Amino acid sequence: MKRVAFEPLTPDVYQGIVRRALAEDIGRGDVTTDAVIERRQQARAVMVSKADCVIAGLDIASEAFRQIDPEVVVLVRCRDGERCDPGTVVAEYHGLASALLTAERTALNFVQRLSGVATVTRQCVDATGGRIVVLDTRKPTPLHRALEKYAVRAGGGVNHRSGLDTGILIKDNHVRLGGGVAMAVQRMRAAGLEMPIEVEAQTLDEVDEALQAGAAIVLLDNMSTAEIVEAVTRCRGRAQTEISGGVTLSRLGELAATGADYVSIGALTHSAPAVDVSLEIEPA
Repeated sequence: MKRVAFEPLTPDVYQGIVRRALAEDIGRGDVTTDAVIERRQQARAVMVSKADCVIAGLDIASEAFRQIDPEVVVLVRCRDGERCDPGTVVAEYHGLASALLTAERTALNFVQRLSGVATVTRQCVDATGGRIVVLDTRKPTPLHRALEKYAVRAGGGVNHRSGLDTGILIKDNHVRLGGGVAMAVQRMRAAGLEMPIEVEAQTLDEVDEALQAGAAIVLLDNMSTAEIVEAVTRCRGRAQTEISGGVTLSRLGELAATGADYVSIGALTHSAPAVDVSLEIEPA
């Protein structure tokens, strides 16, 4: 897997997502804010981390405010990927009070969700002691894949394939339907794609089949630690190895010591809890 340098997302990746999220929340109008707040009233808002976390999604939150009030002034106090203590002011906004109130929930939802992904990823990376590369999977929230994979990078993880068109992974169902491991790999080679061929193996016999077929990467699915150690020994010098299935934070230390190259963790995206982040607004 190729490590991609961590850098900000370009606005075209998230502007449409933010627009749809605001439309979903606002509907026909923010009836409370429209009635209570004077149209031109100005306000100042600070976004505050309420927990130890790795922050992510600040540009996306700012986009939510800008789409309601294009003249809002944004002062980002932290960068995505930074560790934040409870009470840290991560961003400050000056603009129309009504816009800050209307966009508040959407902006926070993005930051809380993406910071949760980044925080869990950093915990996993730290638990490995740098001895194995932590990968994500194709298990992010539908339509939010680019954002959540960005949050994984913010937490120090590495993205596995971003979609079905960006990497080869011959899984058990491909093998059953494609005539076996050897035939599936042969057909894959015949397709002429310039990508390493990865094959899933659930037993040591399947590891041997994948190696005999010439797999470049063998995915060790739901194996015991002892089986992983043996599989890594068999693959050494012939193929890279990726651990998948049954991976927990408490188990990462022993998995990192097996000598495998990668460990993929679906929980980075599908089970990351939201981080507690709040927006405190006052008159300007």
